[in-house]
Amino acid sequence: MAKAGRKQFLDEYKRREVLAILSVGGARRAAARYVGCTVNTIRSTADRDPEFAKKLRRAERGLEIDYLNNIRKAARNEKYWRAAAWALERIDPQRYARRSPDAITVEEIKDLLVQLADIISEEVPEEYREKILKRLRAISDRLKEG
Repeated sequence: MAKAGRKQFLDEYKRREVLAILSVGGARRAAARYVGCTVNTIRSTADRDPEFAKKLRRAERGLEIDYLNNIRKAARNEKYWRAAAWALERIDPQRYARRSPDAITVEEIKDLLVQLADIISEEVPEEYREKILKRLRAISDRLKEG
């Protein structure tokens, strides 16, 4: 809690206002402006008051969970197939999200590296070949990690 003799800026009323704004999707910055404080004041109040910190987390995540539940419910109905498509795009964008026509996938880059390694093996003199192929393998390994 606040130090003795020092007035606590976020009183109960302002805390409820902050929580109400966050629970409808507002940002902490908007809530801070509304009650006349800074985002740091909200953060430091939460640091001093674990119960307020818990309520902040719930307010910020509750709406997200509601939205996810609504998307999931809509996706169960064939009529709202776009909800399922939207969710898949966000769950695994590499497989389901739209790509621009000139975008290249990790798999395509890996294929390109294999083709390049074949060309190097056939065309580059042996004294340079192993060093170049080693560098290509390092690039390929980094792609596998990412």
